[in-house]
Amino acid sequence: MIKIAVVGASGRMGQTIIEAISQNDKVSLGVTLDKGDDLNTMLDQFDVLIDFTRPEATLDYLNTCVAAGKSVVIGTTGFDDAGLEAINNAAQQISVVFAPNMSIGVNLSLKLLDMAARVIGEDSDIEIVEAHHRHKVDAPSGTALKMGEVVANALGRDLSQCAVYGREGIEEPRDRQTIGFSTIRGGDVVGEHTVSFFMEGERVEITHKASSRLTFANGAVRAASWLKDQSAGLYSMQDVLDL
Repeated sequence: MIKIAVVGASGRMGQTIIEAISQNDKVSLGVTLDKGDDLNTMLDQFDVLIDFTRPEATLDYLNTCVAAGKSVVIGTTGFDDAGLEAINNAAQQISVVFAPNMSIGVNLSLKLLDMAARVIGEDSDIEIVEAHHRHKVDAPSGTALKMGEVVANALGRDLSQCAVYGREGIEEPRDRQTIGFSTIRGGDVVGEHTVSFFMEGERVEITHKASSRLTFANGAVRAASWLKDQSAGLYSMQDVLDL
């Protein structure tokens, strides 16, 4: 049975991951960690580490896992370019699943977005709206950015060049080549994402709404179970779900 280490165990997501592990008969809880705990003293107690904390903490845990040859599932978002490069480098030595959203429904939505963008994207004004709870610190969400990346790639565009984050101060008509992002923060919203393709006379919307963090936790546990048998490399939930 695969033993899992959960970091940030006392947090909301950590507690939910522990719950998901308890409901899965293919894995067991190896060890839990919170800020101040030393992962180096627990390396013989787990096979795969799951991390949904903060970028700086994730990279520290990742370095430890690389040295110990342990696999890692990363659900943390908000990495800068240096952080992303560090994850790519780590994946040359260990197996890593890195996804801004572990939800099966979200990853199915990414597949649908690729299809929609290829069929109607060139004839559409594309807007992405996301909503999360008031405690979320990065904006737009990693999931929203991933959705934008999928759409941009399908259309042969560079998201870094065509993304528009808010429209305050823009005094010109909308450029159809852009992809717009809007962010909402409030209350206890678990996570909602809508990508709209506005055409003349009609629009297509692809929406995912999460009502429980268990959707993300179950996906992460599924990724950990899948990852144990993989060789070194950087994988996504699309790989885990064979999409």
